[in-house]
Amino acid sequence: MAARILHRLRHALAGEAGREEPAGGGEAEDCPESSELEDDTEGLSTRLSGTLSFTSHEDEEEEEEGDGASEELEEPPQAPGAAAGTEDGEWVSAAERPGGSLLTRQLQELWRRSRGSLAPQRLLFEVTSASVVSERSSKYVLYTIYLIRSGQFDKAPATIARRYSDFEQLNRRLRCRFSCDMASVAFPRKRLRRNFTAETIAKRSRAFEQFLSHLHSIDEIRRSPEFLEFFFLPDLQAAQRLTCTGMYREALATWANAYRLQDRLGVCSSGRFLLTLAGLAVCHQELDQLSEAHGCCEQALQLLEAQGSHPLLGPFLQAHVHLAWKVGKDKRRSEARLQDLREAGLPLQQQPSLKECLIKEPLE
Repeated sequence: MAARILHRLRHALAGEAGREEPAGGGEAEDCPESSELEDDTEGLSTRLSGTLSFTSHEDEEEEEEGDGASEELEEPPQAPGAAAGTEDGEWVSAAERPGGSLLTRQLQELWRRSRGSLAPQRLLFEVTSASVVSERSSKYVLYTIYLIRSGQFDKAPATIARRYSDFEQLNRRLRCRFSCDMASVAFPRKRLRRNFTAETIAKRSRAFEQFLSHLHSIDEIRRSPEFLEFFFLPDLQAAQRLTCTGMYREALATWANAYRLQDRLGVCSSGRFLLTLAGLAVCHQELDQLSEAHGCCEQALQLLEAQGSHPLLGPFLQAHVHLAWKVGKDKRRSEARLQDLREAGLPLQQQPSLKECLIKEPLE
């Protein structure tokens, strides 16, 4: 109402002076009673709201351009030249504005740096099945356990099958050697009755998972021969027997599982691992899978690169030269290393073959 009275007073004064203000009529029509009482406070929370997201570098540039446009439309009215994000009337992109997307970019940079320094993946032990085995003189439960790397999917899992007495023997050996570390490790007690009920088997399955996980979390125990050989030594012994009897296909599957077990446990530079590669190479070669056999020899020679002498070095070099010739691969490096061994006085003519080394190797 005050605006309407003010407008009429201006119009009357203008008429007496013989002047007209055309804009005045438009202003009267365009300004309702409540126009001067309106306050642009609505939507404040909407302007302050936002979402942080992690994107690639290309997406970040596109988002900065889009964010700049929206901020230009939603900024509160300011005097010309003083608006945030302008320099001499020209728009400055969010990437050029100090602090425009600073928080988002800081978070993205922190994420990129943290990806290279993540903690090692944890090894999980999961009892996937338990079966009651009845033999002539005994009856026991056989537990099948998968070794799983956290955060990964393994097409071919590493598995072991152990009975209660195997776990009990491991527990006893570790307590003799690591009495202090083993003081806090729980082990399921032996029962005289009801050992084959579903409830007992389920409880023991969970207890064995926790038992192995606890052992693996202790550095000294995790690296001990007692702990490591509990997993892969039975497979190595079984694979060696199968290879000696000429059952190469069955032996190959057992050598491959022993390989995966050692890989999960992080012992891929030990003498047992070299023997495993020898077993894989021999079985692949006997089954006419020459490319796979050649790959096993190459992996073994890479591990033996820093070693001046090893009982398996000569046999692996000779097998690699032969297989490289068969599959059409480069064999000059292995031939040069063999020549170095001859010049060093190693009687290569008397060296056993890879298969002979595999059969004669004692596994206890």
